[in-house]
Amino acid sequence: MEVHMTKSLILAGGCFWCVEHDLRGAEGVISVTSGYSGGESTNPTYENHTGHREVVLVEYDDTKTSFKKLVQFFLDHIDPTDDGGQFADRGESYKTGIFFETEEEKQIAEALLTELDESHVYDSKVNVEVLPRKTFYKAEEYHQDYAEKNPMHYSIYRQGSGRERFVQKTCAIRDEKHIPWKD
Repeated sequence: MEVHMTKSLILAGGCFWCVEHDLRGAEGVISVTSGYSGGESTNPTYENHTGHREVVLVEYDDTKTSFKKLVQFFLDHIDPTDDGGQFADRGESYKTGIFFETEEEKQIAEALLTELDESHVYDSKVNVEVLPRKTFYKAEEYHQDYAEKNPMHYSIYRQGSGRERFVQKTCAIRDEKHIPWKD
């Protein structure tokens, strides 16, 4: 009998609808929940989450994937050079971040950011923060599974924000320059 543990991580990559939707497609992911984290206030809401970032809580099967693989996947689905938000979404709430729970997770995240910088996939410096994990607050129900509940609006938003084009371009650059992630 195979024993596995469900583990979790928190990631901030701009609009949580997009990050949630992308990570649902990653191998080993059990669930992805949109929410808020990083701030000091308790029970933030969409209308009032000052100090918090829009984040996702990813639960995964550690026999099928790892913290490292999920962070690699995440970094390929955001603009890791933008320190002012993501695509059309600007400001503190939309800044990127990898939240670590252990010293090992912190070291993995920092090593991946260094690897990404040194790979020269991007012309600009990588600006993703590595932050200590704080309390995760689940976002309102209408934000959960947004892409599935509102496919037309989501598609228009994702295209219009520039995220879709950017992610496709990043994957093409990696292929063109033969820059895979290190194991």
